Amino acid sequence: MFIVKKEINGRRYYYARESKRERGKVRAVTVAYLGKTKREAEKKLRKILKDANKHISMHNKEKTKLIKRDVTIDELANFCKRKGFVFRSSDIYGGFAGFWDFGPLGVELFNNIKNEWWKYFVLGREDIVGIDASVISHPLTWKASGHLESFSDVAVICKKCRKSAKLDKSEVGKVRCGCGGDYEVQGEFNLMFKTKVGAIDAEDAYLRGETAQGMFMDFKLVQETARMQLPFGIAQIGRCFRNEIAPRDFLFRSREFHIGEFEFFIHPDEKKCSLLDKKHLNIKVRLLDAETQMKGKEELREASIGEMIREGRLGGWHGYWLAEQIMWFKDLGLTTIKIREHTKDELSHYSSATFDIDFEYPFGSKEIAGIADRGQYDLKQHDKESGKDMSVFDEKTRKRVVPRVIEPTFGMERVFLAVLSNGYYYDEVRENVVLKIPAKLAPVKAAIFPLVKNDKKLVKIAREIYEELKKDFYVVYDESGSVGRRYSRNDEIGTPMCITIDSDSLKDHSVTIRDRDTTEQVRVKIEDLGAVIKGVLDGEDLLKLAKRVETRKKWKV
Repeated sequence: MFIVKKEINGRRYYYARESKRERGKVRAVTVAYLGKTKREAEKKLRKILKDANKHISMHNKEKTKLIKRDVTIDELANFCKRKGFVFRSSDIYGGFAGFWDFGPLGVELFNNIKNEWWKYFVLGREDIVGIDASVISHPLTWKASGHLESFSDVAVICKKCRKSAKLDKSEVGKVRCGCGGDYEVQGEFNLMFKTKVGAIDAEDAYLRGETAQGMFMDFKLVQETARMQLPFGIAQIGRCFRNEIAPRDFLFRSREFHIGEFEFFIHPDEKKCSLLDKKHLNIKVRLLDAETQMKGKEELREASIGEMIREGRLGGWHGYWLAEQIMWFKDLGLTTIKIREHTKDELSHYSSATFDIDFEYPFGSKEIAGIADRGQYDLKQHDKESGKDMSVFDEKTRKRVVPRVIEPTFGMERVFLAVLSNGYYYDEVRENVVLKIPAKLAPVKAAIFPLVKNDKKLVKIAREIYEELKKDFYVVYDESGSVGRRYSRNDEIGTPMCITIDSDSLKDHSVTIRDRDTTEQVRVKIEDLGAVIKGVLDGEDLLKLAKRVETRKKWKV
């Protein structure tokens, strides 16, 4: 609710107006006449808000009806542009296919996802350290890795709709276009981006197609400087580039993207995983195994990680890291996943066993992450091509060995896309999107509102709270429009908490916190705000947390 001034026949009149959503559109309606002076208007507005129970009362829950709404990838892309998550790169020139820019909210969400990955797989462990390798490396890197010879897809054109696409070699003759037409093969196409290095006597070089090779080349330097012993891992999150024939599905298949992956180095003779326990073995997955695919079928079956190991589909270390990947996805609320085993004829040139982790996107079940047993391939190839010994001394066996490698890989933009599509809900009562994403991932952690923007005392307190909280959290201050409209704006961008300062705050030094998903509201002392926000970001329930804080204070008294 807000005050507007009108001049009629040279005289000033003040009215209370409120923004209301009707049939999907927001319009302002006049609520009451407030008088002829601004001072009188402000006084009457405060009384109206108080008498009408305001918008804020922990005893008066908002009406809400959230439904999990199916959203197309185009709708999601438009939503991301409208709300400042993702824009087309070079949009003023019509965009550039396969390249995207993260906007103000998108960069915060993306950074939060990457930070959670880093905390889980690097900071939370003793056996993994991180690096950040160069995007361009020596050209012989890609000769040794096999990418110059083997890193290619088959370019095809649909005979019916003439749409271009790419296929893996194993898919040629087996896959049709979405329109039902057969594909015509145009030839193989190397995915490496070629560039030149040097102004004079320039030599050919390549933008990296994967982050792995930097970790292999730095393997011995990391092992020595970080004083790591087998088994251990090296991790990084970095930009990669692939000259895709047909980038599509928004962020899913781009020409520039981020990969989060690590190479875990193990003694080549070590078969048993010392870290594998019941919580890993008992994890159940929906599995599409190789035999089923070879029969041309796609029936999923339930299997545990332990069963997959006993069936010989993967080894102990492979199973352990697959379980850890699944556990991280569940921690982000991404549970609609399946595991697809690669058939022998589609394995990468470096892999002896590979599994895709597929997520149910708006356009179908597609790969969000993977895990491969790369064996000793990469280290031996670099040993051969560089002439440098890539073996290390193993303290347990007292021998020099070339380790074998398990490689978990995550498409970070694909995780970003999954978090958005998984959290996309619609409130049928309020007629707006509610982005139900984990609080720890939300771009904005809390929004601070003065109930009335014309009340200087409320604004002063709200500003003081904002200035204090922004030291530790990404919070925003908002006084524009009705409180209901401010709620809706923040629901749409995933803000988990809205904090409102009202006239009672002047007396009891408390504020009202509203929960995004339930619309429940609780009163919390201003001095406890930081602790409550941190608790919610750590996964605690707002109502229980507020009650516990209050109970603790009573016991102290």
